[in-house]
Order: sequence, then structure tokens, then C-alpha cells
Amino acid sequence: MNQPAADEEVRSTVDEIYRTESRRIFATLIRLLGDFDLAEEALHEAFAAAVEQWKRDGIPANPRAWLVSAGRFKAIDTIRRRARFDGVIADLANRTSDCLSLEKDDDQVDDDRLRLIFTCCHPALSPAVHVALTLREVCGLSTEQIASAFLTAPSAIAQRIVRGKAKIRDAGIPYEVPSVSSIPDRLDSVLSVIYLVFNEGYSASAGNSLTRADLCGEAIRLGRLLSELLPDPEVLGLLALMLLQESRRLARSTPKGDLILLEDQNRSLWNREQISEGQALVQRSLASAEIGAYTIQAAIAAVHADAGSPGETDWPQIVALYDVLSRIQPTPVIELNRAVAIAMRDGAEAGIELIDSILARGDLTDYHLSHAARADLCRRAGLTHEAGNSYRRALELVLQEPERRFLERRLRELG
Repeated sequence: MNQPAADEEVRSTVDEIYRTESRRIFATLIRLLGDFDLAEEALHEAFAAAVEQWKRDGIPANPRAWLVSAGRFKAIDTIRRRARFDGVIADLANRTSDCLSLEKDDDQVDDDRLRLIFTCCHPALSPAVHVALTLREVCGLSTEQIASAFLTAPSAIAQRIVRGKAKIRDAGIPYEVPSVSSIPDRLDSVLSVIYLVFNEGYSASAGNSLTRADLCGEAIRLGRLLSELLPDPEVLGLLALMLLQESRRLARSTPKGDLILLEDQNRSLWNREQISEGQALVQRSLASAEIGAYTIQAAIAAVHADAGSPGETDWPQIVALYDVLSRIQPTPVIELNRAVAIAMRDGAEAGIELIDSILARGDLTDYHLSHAARADLCRRAGLTHEAGNSYRRALELVLQEPERRFLERRLRELG
């Protein structure tokens, strides 16, 4: 029998479980309940109940299974309060009886979150809805965070999410991982979602933290699951890219959370195990007949990982890879990254000219990293006044506090 627990211990445990497990619990509740909004309501009621009951009864051996079970009963109570048919409640009870198996199998990771991603990426939904809905429902990002990642208004993101949930409900879209033959139709959207989840963890769109290790870890976990389900070259390429980028996480910030650029990082802190795994996956993917954008980006990250110091970086090879990537995925952000690589190969002035042409077209004018990159190249070229203007523009746009502090420090250093 569990022993009563202290208030502080319970609250600390509940907060930690909510942070690390709430979206997995939510995904399971959607499978059991078949309704996004009902599952969301049940999730929050279950956590509220845990705070009170665990003080009295003690923290259960399997908190996640307890919360799923509690959420199921809360959902049944909600339906009863809304005076729906007895048949609905009976059906719900039948469909949710398997939640009891979580007590015996805590890793029922066939995986509810992967099922949820494929549901959110169903062909009946538009690509814009795929990503917004999955980031909201699978990962729990706010509409503001998603909007920042998309450079889109929060109201537009909110509308996409509402439309997506309504379409899933009204069209009866099944909550399942599709057959292997059907997966390619949804693969691009699924990969895009997983990578956007990783990016939000690797470089948080806003807030006080530079990174969110939980999101990076979850994206890599989903990438591994998908690679087991479908070892497509681009799936392997994406997993490689995430591992190679994640390998640098400990070196990317100071103990106080301040940003450290790639060229200034302590490379002994890089995770060699992740680098080895990532480089092996890159080689597997490059050996395939078709090479996609994630594989090329992973190859670029692998070149950086090969360099023992900034001066050893093979910038001509990186530029060549960006040339290929620009043909596969001709986007302004890729063009910006290529411009920085060319600056490192040919000199800062060459990069400034390319970035100015991007901004002159009206692309990336509200993207803080375009102005931060231009500022850095101007600083390297000795163009102090122009560097200051670009740093100030970047500061007007940046939302993340560590990046803000970094830009402010650079601006002060200009004198």
C-alpha cells in the first residue's frame, strides 16, 4: 500500500510528470476517447486529481497509468454531466478498457504519439494544418510558439488548429499508423513535423531558455520509431541530422544559459557517440538512389562534426552541399545559410552582398537571424556602423532571451 506523501513532494512529482509525460498521456487519451477536446479536458482534470489524491494515498508505482485511468473516468463523468446517451458511455467504457494494461506495460509505445502524428498528417488535411495541429496536440506548444516557428500570426495558427480538429472529427479520420504502403503519402509532412519539434527544442522560439532538451529527445525518439517502421533514406537523413545537431547541445551555452556560437564552442563537450551514429546514418542515406534535403543538411552537420577546430572546417565542401540543397529546397532560409557559408569561404563582403540581395527582395525582413547574420559579417568586415544597425534590427525582432543577451553583448562590443 502506498504511503501518504508530503505536499511539496507531490507537487514536485506532478510538475515533473506533466513536463515530461503529459503529451504522451494526452495521446493515449485521444486513442481511448476518440476526441481531442475531451482528451484535453480529461488530461487536466486527471492532473488536478493527482495533486489531491496522491497526498492522501501516496504516489502510485506507475503514475502515467494512474493518470490515464483517472482521465478516462473523468471523461465518462464529463459525458454524464452533458446528459449524452447511455450508449455513448458504454461504448467509451468498452473502448477504454485496455488502459488497464498500462499497469503491466508502461511502454505501450506502438506508439500513441506516433499514431497521433500520422492522424494529424492525414491527406485530408492541408500541409499547413498538419504541422500546426501536430505541434499543438502532440507536443503541447502554444499557438504563439508555433506562430513564431512559422513566422505567422497566432490567430492564423489558431484557425488552422480548430479547422484540423473539426476535420478529423467530422471526416472520421482514424487514429492509427497507416499501412506501410500508405506511409509515403504522408511521410513529408510527418518528417517536417518531427524536425520542427526538434528545432523548437534545439533553439526555442521564445522565452528564457536557449534549448528544451525534452523536445529534442522526443523528436529523436519519434525519428527512431519512424526509422524502424520505415527505413526510408530521408527518415535516416532526418534522424542523422537531429543526432548531429543534438551532439553539440552541451557546448552551445554557458552555465548561465548564454549562447555560444559554433566557432567558439568547446568541442570536447560534443557527444561523440551521437556524432558517430549520425555520421553512419548519413553514409547509409547518401548511398541510396534518391538523396533528399534532410540528408544534405545532415551531411553539412557531419562536415562540421569532422572539424577538430573552427579553422579545420571544410567550407568549400559545405558550400558545395548548400549548392545542392538550394536546388532541392530553394527557400530564403537555405539561401541565407548558404550566404554565411560563402562568407566563411570567400570573405565577409561576399556574404553581405548575398544577404543584402535576399533582404532587398523582401524575404526574411522580419526574421531576426537574417539581420544577426548580416551584423556578424559586417563586424568581421570592419563595417562597424552597418553592423550596429543590423544588430539593432535583430534586437527588435528577437524573442528568445539568450539570443537577446548575445546580440546586446555584440552591440556593446562594437563600442
